[in-house]
Amino acid sequence: MRSILDQTLREIELIVLDDGSTDETVAVVLGFRDPRLRLITCEHRGVAAAANAATELAVAPIIARMDADDFSYPMRLERELQLLTAQNLDVVGCRVRIVDESYRPASSLQRYERWINEETINGNQISSLRFVELPLVNPTILARRSYFELTFSDGDVPEEYIPEDYDLMLRAAAQGMRFGKVDEILFDWTDRPHRLTRTDPRYSLESFMRCRRRHLLAGPLSEVERVDLWGVGQTGKEWLRWLQAQHITVRRGYEINERKVNQQIHGVPISHPTEMPAADGTPLIIAVGAEAARGLILPHILTRGYITGHDAWFVA
Repeated sequence: MRSILDQTLREIELIVLDDGSTDETVAVVLGFRDPRLRLITCEHRGVAAAANAATELAVAPIIARMDADDFSYPMRLERELQLLTAQNLDVVGCRVRIVDESYRPASSLQRYERWINEETINGNQISSLRFVELPLVNPTILARRSYFELTFSDGDVPEEYIPEDYDLMLRAAAQGMRFGKVDEILFDWTDRPHRLTRTDPRYSLESFMRCRRRHLLAGPLSEVERVDLWGVGQTGKEWLRWLQAQHITVRRGYEINERKVNQQIHGVPISHPTEMPAADGTPLIIAVGAEAARGLILPHILTRGYITGHDAWFVA
């Protein structure tokens, strides 16, 4: 809370929604003497319902997210608002530093930190790579009210659980909302062993996969009968089987592993990427797990006439 109240952007209202906490949260909040702070207490309803309630309580046309155990640098809100208005965007975030409870770099999340800070900086990257992972750290988001009014949803029963922040971002992208990111580290995101993203099934790998596939089918793959697939390794084979289970024909596959070239995998002929013809409108799904692979694949598909986020989609 202190990091928000100390922002250089002074004209704010800080809504603290206590979702049925059993610790000293209310007493701590009441210890702050700042007229810009408003405390709302309610019975425990979960993250999605609490976030939706906070949106209803907010009166400003611009709303920013913040989690209790993270830290916003003093210029965060000012810089994000500047980017939002200057580029007429709908949703913005910023680069982050992921730390552990001792505020040291969280070694287990360095790959995700590089993804956030290096691979998904501009709006095109955020949009076109959104089926890999959530490209904005949720508590860094500052957005127009219309974004949050789409409301968070996390599924009603375990077999339908989805991460509410990822689902909201994908729905907003499908509606044409525009995204951006301040190219500065303005946020410390704390990775604690017991945080919800590590313990709640809504944030499991299965739930994230359920979410991205649901939105792929409703969006880029809607009414699509055939695709091409780059990658038939461990990641790619799983996508191959899933695509075929959706009755989508995988016309051809591409793989750099010479042992798989000129073979057939699940009935799909496999070629080396150097044999890839020019884009012909058939969607290309790129399913590779190696961290550096996307950077190597991108220039290759661009020379073939593909446009990421249009007829070429990276997935994970």
